[in-house]
Amino acid sequence: MKLERKHALVLLAIAAWNVITYLRFIKALVDTEDRPTGYYVAHTVLIIVNLLIAALLGTWGVRAYKAAKTAQNSKV
Repeated sequence: MKLERKHALVLLAIAAWNVITYLRFIKALVDTEDRPTGYYVAHTVLIIVNLLIAALLGTWGVRAYKAAKTAQNSKV
């Protein structure tokens, strides 16, 4: 499957959304008190995994955007 510019933008938007929402989630987790340690461990793992997914999607989005731009320039 060949990724087009619109696909790249969707990947970048999803990555940005994950970062924004999970940064807010980090703040909410820090402000939370009186929870068992397991709560913090589980949510910290969830945050790390989702930020890694955002980094991966962002990387794919940038690569797809550059590839689409190069393909568009070679057609002209």
